[in-house]
Amino acid sequence: MSQGTGSPFSCVWTEVDWRSASGPFSCTSEPKSQQMQSGTGCWAGWPCSPSCLNEPKNEENYLGQFPVSFGAIAPFMADLDTTDGRGSVYYREDSSSDVLQLASDYIKGGFPEAAFDPSSVVIVTWKLVAPYQGPGEDLTLEEKRNTFQAVLASSDSSSYAIFLYPEDGLQFYSAYSKNNDGKIPAMVGFSQASTNYYFWENPGSYNVIANDEDSIRNLHKSSNAGRQGVWVFEIGSSSDTIVPAKVSNVLASLEPSEEDQELTSKPFMSDYGSTEIRPQYVTSSTDSTEEDQHVTYSVPQLAVEDFITSYQDVTGTPSTESFYRHREFPTAKAPPRQFPAQQFPPQGPQVIDVEEFDETGIVFRYHTDVQQTCANNRHQCSVHAICKDYPNGFCCSCIAGYKGNGRQCVAEGSPQRVNGKVKGRIFVGNNPVPVTFENTDLHSYVVMNHGRAYTAISTIPEALGYSLLPLASIGGVIGWMFAVEQQGYKNGFSITGGEFTRQTEVTFLGNNEKVVIKQKFSGIDEHGHLTISTEMEGRVPEVPAGASVHIEPYTELYHASSSVITSSSTREYTVTEPERDGVASTYTGAYQWRQTISFDECIHDDTLHAAPATQQLSVDSIFVLYNRDEQILRYAMSNSIGPISDGSADISRNPCYTGTHNCDTNAVCRAGSGNRFSCECSIGFRGDGNVCYDIDECSEQAGACGSNAVCNNQPGTYRCECVDGYQFAADGRTCVAVEYAVNHCQTGTHGCDIPQRAQCVYTGGSAYVCTCLPGFSGDGRACEDIDECQQGRCHPDAFCYNTPGSFSCQCKAGYRGDGFQCVLGGVVKTKCQREKEVALGSGGTFFQREIRVGQFIPQCDEHGNYVPTQCHGSTGYCWCVDRDGNEIDGTRSGLSTAAPPVVIGPSVRPDTIPLPPGTHLLFAQSGKIEHVPLEGNSMKKNGAKALLHIPDKVIIGVAYDCMDKMVYWTDISGPSISRASLHGGEPTTIIRTDLGSPEGIALDHLGRNIFWTDSQLDRIEVARLDGRQRRILFDTGLVNPRAIVVDPVRGNLYWTDWNREAPKIETSYMDGTNRRILVKDDLGLPNGLTFDPYSSMLCWVDAGTKRLECMNPNQLGRRKIVEGIQYPFGVTSYGKNLYYTDWRRDAVVAVDRMVSVENDNFQPHKRSRLYGITTAFAQCPGGNFTLWEAIPLSSSSTILFKLLLLEEFSFLLLLCG
Repeated sequence: MSQGTGSPFSCVWTEVDWRSASGPFSCTSEPKSQQMQSGTGCWAGWPCSPSCLNEPKNEENYLGQFPVSFGAIAPFMADLDTTDGRGSVYYREDSSSDVLQLASDYIKGGFPEAAFDPSSVVIVTWKLVAPYQGPGEDLTLEEKRNTFQAVLASSDSSSYAIFLYPEDGLQFYSAYSKNNDGKIPAMVGFSQASTNYYFWENPGSYNVIANDEDSIRNLHKSSNAGRQGVWVFEIGSSSDTIVPAKVSNVLASLEPSEEDQELTSKPFMSDYGSTEIRPQYVTSSTDSTEEDQHVTYSVPQLAVEDFITSYQDVTGTPSTESFYRHREFPTAKAPPRQFPAQQFPPQGPQVIDVEEFDETGIVFRYHTDVQQTCANNRHQCSVHAICKDYPNGFCCSCIAGYKGNGRQCVAEGSPQRVNGKVKGRIFVGNNPVPVTFENTDLHSYVVMNHGRAYTAISTIPEALGYSLLPLASIGGVIGWMFAVEQQGYKNGFSITGGEFTRQTEVTFLGNNEKVVIKQKFSGIDEHGHLTISTEMEGRVPEVPAGASVHIEPYTELYHASSSVITSSSTREYTVTEPERDGVASTYTGAYQWRQTISFDECIHDDTLHAAPATQQLSVDSIFVLYNRDEQILRYAMSNSIGPISDGSADISRNPCYTGTHNCDTNAVCRAGSGNRFSCECSIGFRGDGNVCYDIDECSEQAGACGSNAVCNNQPGTYRCECVDGYQFAADGRTCVAVEYAVNHCQTGTHGCDIPQRAQCVYTGGSAYVCTCLPGFSGDGRACEDIDECQQGRCHPDAFCYNTPGSFSCQCKAGYRGDGFQCVLGGVVKTKCQREKEVALGSGGTFFQREIRVGQFIPQCDEHGNYVPTQCHGSTGYCWCVDRDGNEIDGTRSGLSTAAPPVVIGPSVRPDTIPLPPGTHLLFAQSGKIEHVPLEGNSMKKNGAKALLHIPDKVIIGVAYDCMDKMVYWTDISGPSISRASLHGGEPTTIIRTDLGSPEGIALDHLGRNIFWTDSQLDRIEVARLDGRQRRILFDTGLVNPRAIVVDPVRGNLYWTDWNREAPKIETSYMDGTNRRILVKDDLGLPNGLTFDPYSSMLCWVDAGTKRLECMNPNQLGRRKIVEGIQYPFGVTSYGKNLYYTDWRRDAVVAVDRMVSVENDNFQPHKRSRLYGITTAFAQCPGGNFTLWEAIPLSSSSTILFKLLLLEEFSFLLLLCG
């Protein structure tokens, strides 16, 4: 029975006229007229009706094609091989009562309203069959085997087909063909026989269930009958069409219309919904005169987890198989059992035995070769769960104090975050053009003990935003997941663990608009956040721009069966349109809501199914809003789950269930009798329940982490991290030494030429390459100077002077110019003259700006060349330059940095520097920015409070504009860069595109620009304060850029790069020129950086060396301020103090830099990681004065100050000239 080598055999069917409504009819077929195609995985000759039965052609003529010209039922149509013991094919007819009952149960599972009582069943099993390979052997298919079954059940009036796929899945999804067409994907579907006319052939209608490897791979995980791997179809009744089961398919096909043509002709998911197709007739030389006919085929909608593959095909995320392989989910297999089947995702392909000829009459009994136990699957359970073995497998269950399904567990009462992406294609009203959006962010914050969920979807265009307001249940599924549970009832997370698919159809009453919503919840990620992907398509009624929508509280019944939860309801909403002539009209709309939630559950522990089959979700305090400025759609609602109730006073009115208790957000509300309740702090917190404080497990549990690891406290828990030089072993707990490769470029053990002629480029491992610097030639190990003067680079009327690695040009006598352009007697502006013009008329290379005091203007001599000594008029700094105006390293000099330049006279003690009133510290704490007032050199802790609270964001960097009193911040969850006024008002996002992970941010209050680092895109960018005129400054030589600060007065930029292989601190001018490394030795993880405008000191905190250090950027040498700090992140300065944030201590720590002693610390009430920190000065530092004009000559001390400056200036003239 192999393809091409085995002999065909006769198949005798009784009651084979599956579509006949007149009663049984016996059909005995010859081998080629009606046979089971053992080598293809399909039944041939369906239907067995003398009027339309076509004989199958040779396999070479139809393999790889669909539909086929003969009637066929194909559970897996491919070129199969059963020779030499490569599997077997069994078939039989059975009318025993238990087999008939099994078939009836599965059919009624897919068609619950059908009154079907089968009188006969035909069963065919393809057991361990191999794919055909042909002459060229494909080793990847050599050991692959597939097992699957098909069942036909019939009664006097109708017939059904059942396809069954094993719990461990199919092992191959395509096979080679004898036609040498290469590898052809298998096909699953139905095909009616074609009708032959004199000159053409009219194909019959057909149905495609799966026709590509991804959809076939997921057949065992999907279903249209509520049980994984089970597919049911009605194939014979009064209708001529195939009808798929729809119990799990709430998403009916959209009715095609002229406006929706583009929508319906391109299915939302592969092979989803109903599609009109026009078959091509096979014609002879005689032209057809009949009109083309439309043949409708209904593709069964893939239920349960079907959309995983098709959805992730378009998003680029892993397929279902790789998704489960990389996620550590439990894989409790089903026991040896009768078909039906239920299981968690398997770990790998297992051989499945099918006991086809069991005398007891059982149709299907599967068992795997490997017994799944806790011993080899404990890692599939949550760390907060226990694993228990059962006779046929294992199950996970959360320990006391935690909620979930055992695979995923969260602490009771702890707030939760949900992050994900949304994409969609929605028509609004009668508009023929859809609104499309992709990669849109969804963030949700849930207060568990109130059951209240806040959901925000960003970047929704205004053309669509208001019209989506009625669909509050887009985020309502998150409310169901964490609804307050009444005693004996379970919310969605307790049942699913946050791992499920949700498919929803919304039908708006009136014009019958429909929207399909598909969501995939993928459990908890490494950050402790739930992840979700959402896709929407369809048409919604238009809600006028500026309108508000109100939704009354409602209840909804959730019906649960094996691994499937369904619900349906009708909801109303009220739209209040914007006022016109002082009158705001209102109208009411309604829609029908149907949804199916599919998930994996453990079948071995009956106690896990203790929740009632029907539960009532009560939703109130519903809030919907669209912000047209931010283009953000917001939903909020409170949820509780319990028994079916008419709303009368009962246990459901307990404050724990209504959310009217006063428990802390990190506490569990325990319901008592009547209206009594108690509050209990969640695990990881301590207190009376009304107020809960985080427990620092790292301090209280010595040795919580093993050797070579450090303990990092987090809200409600802690995390172990390996120290530098160590990494986690395969067990995820033990820290083992990292074997570092040698970076010869860093250690100086390379063989490249000297740094003045060549550079060493590290390429990973211990490898490197040598390259000559510009102006030199060679192989990098030996480089020679290029004489550019031989290349004619200068103007013909100029002299060329060659220098090592460079050259210069100077016009001849009688000519004027820069050497590259020389004009006789004319005036050609030199580079110095051009830069001076730019400085006088603009603020730099990038952005036009007004001239401000403190700006550097280059000095040119009478010939337009750079004066050898350049000085900054506002600060008194001077330095030497070369012919091109580039600063010569080591020549910059200036005044004493003990006091700010504006203070003229005797030196002031650093610890008594006068401080302007109203100065604050601003720091980021995940989703908020807090401020602490400064009183002198002390933090006024009792005045600390949150400045801005955005729970769905993760704020990293913070900067302050002292002129406009605005705070700017970076958000890595968006990602985005935003700002808000300290005088109040809504935050505004100024940059939201082309960002990876924006972290550090700095603000130039004189030039009115912002600078930021992006550690994912590895670049540094600059833009105006409103986000316009954005430019990339650096996108090379960066690995992990983080902190960034500016010195607006001197025009310098500084940043850190915590590249573990070569950490460094770099600097450049603010226009991106003169880039150079400032510090590269003895660094570990330089996280934070600050520049003090008064002392001109650059300071940084290093989480690797555990030090806080400072230096003057214009002088050699560094000073260690403090050592042995824990895990610093951000740092800022004010007066004599440096203030840094610490991840281990969850605190802002103050250090007196003069005496190198910690003198204070502030710990916010709600403890969590603190990120960036900055100083909000009451008055702008520097830049608002001109030094020379500020000197009163009547002061003798001031005259001395000026003389000192003149002496230093004279020294520089001698040095440079």
